[in-house]
Amino acid sequence: MISIHNYIEMVKYIFSTLAVFLFGIFLLPAQDDETQLAWPREIETEKGSVITLYQPQLESFENNILIGRMAISVKPTEKELIFGAIWFSARLITDLENRIAVLDEMNITQTHFPDVEEDKVEQFARMMEDEVEGWDVEMSLDRLLASLEVAEVYQKQSVNLNNSPPMVYFRTSPATLVYIDGDPILMDTEESGIKYVANTPYFLVKYEKDGNYYLKGAKWWYTSSQATSGWDEAKKVPNKVKKLADKTIDDEGIEQDSVLMVMDEAPELIITTEPAELISTDGEPKYTPIEGTSLLYVDNTENDILMDINSQNHYILLAGRWYISRTLQDGDWTFAEPGELPAEFADIPIESPMASVRNSVPGTEEANIAVLEQTIPQTATIDRSTATVKVSFDGEPQFEKIEGTSMSYAVNCDMSVILADGKYYCVDNGIWFESANAKGPYTVSIERPEGVEDIPAENPVYNVKYVYIYDYTPEVVYVGYTPGYTCSYVYGGVVVYGTGYYYRPWYGHYYYPRHATWGFGVHYNPWTGWGFSVGISFGRHYGRYGMWGPRGYNRGYRHGYNRGYSRGYNRGYSQGAKRGYAAGKSSSNRNVYNNRSNGVKSTGVNQRQTAQNNAARNQAGNTGRQTQAQNRSTQPNNTNAGRGSTQDRSRASSQQNNVYSDRNGNVQRQNNNGSWDSRSNGQWQQQQSGNNHSQQNTQQMNRDAQSRQQGSQRQSNYNSSRSTQSRSSGASRSGGGGSRGGGGGRRR
Repeated sequence: MISIHNYIEMVKYIFSTLAVFLFGIFLLPAQDDETQLAWPREIETEKGSVITLYQPQLESFENNILIGRMAISVKPTEKELIFGAIWFSARLITDLENRIAVLDEMNITQTHFPDVEEDKVEQFARMMEDEVEGWDVEMSLDRLLASLEVAEVYQKQSVNLNNSPPMVYFRTSPATLVYIDGDPILMDTEESGIKYVANTPYFLVKYEKDGNYYLKGAKWWYTSSQATSGWDEAKKVPNKVKKLADKTIDDEGIEQDSVLMVMDEAPELIITTEPAELISTDGEPKYTPIEGTSLLYVDNTENDILMDINSQNHYILLAGRWYISRTLQDGDWTFAEPGELPAEFADIPIESPMASVRNSVPGTEEANIAVLEQTIPQTATIDRSTATVKVSFDGEPQFEKIEGTSMSYAVNCDMSVILADGKYYCVDNGIWFESANAKGPYTVSIERPEGVEDIPAENPVYNVKYVYIYDYTPEVVYVGYTPGYTCSYVYGGVVVYGTGYYYRPWYGHYYYPRHATWGFGVHYNPWTGWGFSVGISFGRHYGRYGMWGPRGYNRGYRHGYNRGYSRGYNRGYSQGAKRGYAAGKSSSNRNVYNNRSNGVKSTGVNQRQTAQNNAARNQAGNTGRQTQAQNRSTQPNNTNAGRGSTQDRSRASSQQNNVYSDRNGNVQRQNNNGSWDSRSNGQWQQQQSGNNHSQQNTQQMNRDAQSRQQGSQRQSNYNSSRSTQSRSSGASRSGGGGSRGGGGGRRR
């Protein structure tokens, strides 16, 4: 037994050095991501002691606060190895694009070092809390999610979504869907005699001289005397229309050897003015068995189409939702509740070409992780003095009541503006602003309007309920948004895109569209979120078209991120898929805070350095926080002390990442054979089994170990797929199928 005095003195030094290490993780010289985020982490102190931190075990996550515990070991020079455990709470900071999470300002709430005398434990605990105040720990988002999965931290199910099927078109030859949001609305262009259709994302114009409409798609031109029907390939196009198209269409991403250029015939145009989706095959459907199940999948398509042999029903996956029909031909589709899918959907092997659909099958590991991701916010620090928003209305502001609340929303504005209790609120790029006047000026808000949680999904401003304000100081506001803000929701244990409701657009002098669920071939990618696949890349609309709200519209590539598939009928799609993946990534998991030109001090993990250097950070909010900050200012600034040398000494540990803390703080180690040893009296001893407590403890530790292994594998898969993407300049991810477990073969 080490004397408490010597032990405390040693630990004071260790933890002051450790604080430098934890801050230094983020400032390490360039390493590959897998090494930089590897666990355990260790540092050799100036006196030769080695401190090892084992991967945190998370217990809860609420209001952006993580609570968990961590096993730790200390090896003083020429002394025995010491193990212990700490409990902590920390604020979560995220960089979702790079899948990195930071446990910011870690507060130690409890400690357990069994070799410390019992009568000194409380004193020792207080000392530990003082020494380690303000720790930050960086880790892979995939490791964090795996740990939260064990803690069973799931978002509540959205019960008020509209899952009615859209109109589904089926074709066995090349076709593309062109969506017009209601009756065509014509507006003037910069060229006299040419008007454009405002309520579509495509280049669709009317040439008044001949009275015909013209639509540009990839290398083809189409023409018709009507906007909604009668389209044929155009043999001749007015030069004036061609010049306007050259000015306004962004053809970036259409490569010469892509399917857009190698096709001999122009695809059929299907014009729709109501919510619709297109599924297509290369000729008649070709059915292939899914190993180990009585399911078939259609191989010659980029859509997710299954057949259940037992019922002879077809299932298609659209925007994360399953729809069922006896045949593909008639399109008589009905919604399939996630919990009522055939049981064999969950048995689709992760090596299967159809493994990507496991994300949309409740109860699978992939679906659980996707649901967990809905709880993780993208965060930012907003400068209260410089962040601004300019709000414009088409005429005088007009407001309509939000059913079920005392609030109303602006209908003739291209932003989300809410009137609540006599005050106006605007949400712009994930930030709440407020004003006493509808037209402004607006300042950054430090609180959301009361009742925002009650906004129903039927309302077009529904998504703002997923934008949060976590904390503030006189200088900054800490904000974040979860994927609901970008139209990603949980229903029945799976993640779906869009509410399914049709939101009526505004049209006066201007056209203001709303969020749309259907018409854009939305597919889920477990690494990057939702991506679009609008037809065959028909360029970009002439005018401003913001239907997709905070995510923004991104021109479509057939078919979105393409899910890593390469073989089959789409052999000509390979280059288009590269661009398609890039388009899907940028439009789905993009950090909306990066859209702002002012007011965002930092986003993602960059917040961490800002937070460390912000001297006023803890001096606002309430007197207690001011007092705490003043107390900290009298303590030595260990965070900055010796930073350079600490960076040089910190490294990934060569130790196995197999040491854990159970819920009681006892340190456990998993052997290579899967059994557990407990640390007691400075020795590892085989854990005794037999009583209910030990069995429950072993079960919990087994779950923790499994989650740690899964998180490591997911992190490795992500790094591998990102490396593949980088080498191929934006190619679709290798590993296939989009399965987080690394499975999923190649299909197309």
